Formats: sequence, C-alpha cells, structure tokens
Amino acid sequence: MLESSSSNNRIQVVFNRPVSVKQLNTLPEIVRTTSSSNLTTVFEELESLIGLHEAKKTIYEIYALIKMNKARERHGLKIEKQVFHMVFKGNPGTGKTTIARLFGKIFKEMGVLTKGHLTEVERADLVGEFIGHTAQKTRDLVKKAMGGILFIDEAYSLARGGEKDFGKEAVDCLTKCLEDFGNDFVCIIAGYNDEIDTFLELNPGLPSRFPVHINFADYEVDELMEIANVMAKNKEYRISAEASEKLRRRLLTVTSDPFQVNFSNARYVRNNIEKAIRVQAVRLLKIPDPTRDDLMNLKSEDFSI
Repeated sequence: MLESSSSNNRIQVVFNRPVSVKQLNTLPEIVRTTSSSNLTTVFEELESLIGLHEAKKTIYEIYALIKMNKARERHGLKIEKQVFHMVFKGNPGTGKTTIARLFGKIFKEMGVLTKGHLTEVERADLVGEFIGHTAQKTRDLVKKAMGGILFIDEAYSLARGGEKDFGKEAVDCLTKCLEDFGNDFVCIIAGYNDEIDTFLELNPGLPSRFPVHINFADYEVDELMEIANVMAKNKEYRISAEASEKLRRRLLTVTSDPFQVNFSNARYVRNNIEKAIRVQAVRLLKIPDPTRDDLMNLKSEDFSI
C-alpha cells in the first residue's frame, strides 16, 4: 500500500503485505494473549512490514519496558523516568516514517501518549524569515504535536547556514521544549547517519535528550523485489517473470555500485514501477480492446531501465 502524505506533497511508502498464519506466530505470545485488540492489530501491522529488523527489535524492547514498569508500579518498586525521544538514521525509503507512525499508535494504546498522532515537519516548517519568527513556529508545531509524535525529517538541515542561520534558533527552541514538555510528546529526528550526528552537536543539551537510536539499513535486493511485488499487487498489477528478472538485475547493479550514495531504496522501486505503469499504458494504446490480463501485466519492455 502506498500512503500519500499531505505534508509538502511527499509520499511515504508503507510496505504492507497480507499477514499469514506463519507471521502471526512470530508475534511474542505475550502481545497476542495479554494486549488489547487494538494493540495486537498494531503489532500485526508491524510484523507485516518487510525488513526493518532493528526497528522491530527496538519496538518490542520498548513495549516490554513499558509493561514491566507498570508491573513494578503495582508492586511499589522504583521506576526511573523514561524518555522516548529517538534518532532514526538511514537512507531514504527505508521505512522511517512508517515506524514513527507505528510508535505513535503503540504509545497511545499503552498510555504513554494521549493521542498518538504523527506531526511530520522539515526545515521550512520550523525556520522563519526574521528574528523571533522561528521560535514561534517551532513552539506552534510542538504544541500541535502534543500527545503524539513530532517527526523532524532531514533534521540535519537545521545545522546548515552557520551560526547566524535561523536553523540554530529552531534547535535551541526545540531543546527548551524537550526540557519543558518532554513527557507530553515524543520527538523523533531522522536523516542520514553522519548528518544526524552533526545535528546533535548543534546544542550541548541535545544528545542526552535522544536516548533511543535506531539504524535503518538499506534493503537487500530480495527484500526490494518483495516490496516491488507488493506495490504492484496493491495497484492490481503483476510483474511478469521477465520483468522481475530485469528489475532484479538493475537493483543488483545499483546496490553494488561503490559510487552510488544515499540509494533511495523502496522509493527507487516505487519510481520504477510507476514509470513502468506509464509505459504500459502507452503500449496498450495500440491494442483496441485490452483484456484484463493485458491491463494487469507489466512486461519486461515496460521497465525501461
């Protein structure tokens, strides 16, 4: 399923596939037997995602921690203050926004957040045009995110422009909001590995406020092919064997290219499928009355890669 985001007309890709009995059996027994139906549904959605192994592992760890803290509270044991602000590191198209949205749902169901909604922003949403404007914009977005997730994509862009750039003002204001309202929302910053590290150096108070770090690895070629087939199926297309082989060869080439940087992973696959659909449409114009199979089948010649 492709899920479009209204924010800045960007597209967030959700790699859902039908949940099989085998996949359901991989859910921890404690989730399936002791959680609400809503929470179980969220974890089923998590399990249906392709790849994302480190993210899934971290989600289960946080789930377990919240459950055990509630048990400790019932027994009168000490509970340390938990901070769940996070850093998501990885290339584009690796599922960062998808996981952020799932965290919101889980935190809502477990009582950590009251709403669990996702507020997705980038530099242009935070940085104003004159002194004082940036701080107000940042505070307004934090207010909008209260009870949910504030997801700052490409957060490292706030570090561009030097000391006099208003991006630093946004970072300073965000740091203050994390101090003042850190229990009322969860902030997730996302971006490339090295750039995110640079961002965290902008303010000495930032690193300690983001204790959870998750690395989003690039997808393996087999995973990308599975994503391609899911995308096509959700659009009611199918990729022929010859087309699949052509796409696989192309993926092997680009993923093994030592000069290929910041590979866009599932977005790359999505773009190729959408282009193939357009090429197929032109090809089918030559057929007076295309059949159902004609309309569904993406052939090798449709993938001009």
